[in-house]
Amino acid sequence: MEYCIVAGGPEKYLPDLKSFHSENVNWIGVDRGVFTILQNGLEPMGAFGDFDSVNDIEWSLIEDRVKTVNTYQPEKDETDLELALNWVLTQNPESIKIFGATGGRLDHFMGNVQLLMQPDLLGSGVKSELIDVQNHLRVVEAGEHMVFESPSHKYISFVPMTGSVENLTLTGFKYPLKNRNIFRGSTLCISNELIQSSGTFSFTNGILMVIRSSDSTS
Repeated sequence: MEYCIVAGGPEKYLPDLKSFHSENVNWIGVDRGVFTILQNGLEPMGAFGDFDSVNDIEWSLIEDRVKTVNTYQPEKDETDLELALNWVLTQNPESIKIFGATGGRLDHFMGNVQLLMQPDLLGSGVKSELIDVQNHLRVVEAGEHMVFESPSHKYISFVPMTGSVENLTLTGFKYPLKNRNIFRGSTLCISNELIQSSGTFSFTNGILMVIRSSDSTS
């Protein structure tokens, strides 16, 4: 099964959630994100959070409509999103999409990006992404990876998440590379584009963030 997690970030950054729904998708709400799922006419299978961002009427709806609600105290070691993600990983997911995790507070955004670096997630082979109305963001380990043309997200950026990414090679791109070592802090691989229907990127050591972006939210 695929799991779609909706956190409580600003709703203006959310894409159309219904476009990601299928019979193979389970929806999980995090804090106010569970109310957002319900507002979009979708049925969350579970909810996680301290729910300090919902009012009494919204909380009553959540209690009435969601079978499994996991509540926590605001003072805890993990964020609500981390708790939800850890639970999803116990369900042997095929893939994980996370919404409502960008925009607003930068500390929340940076923490959410760090969640993609969790050893249990990164080493699991499960494709996981942060998705908003303009961006798809994922983190990958060394190896060869294929990407396909997407007219709605034509820009592709590669950002080192470790001190260096070794022997990065880009083929099928407007700005190709061949066995380049890219160091954290470099902007060399920002805003590239495919020049054919598909391309590959490969590297031998390190961890790389891959961001597919569009200029506009329209």
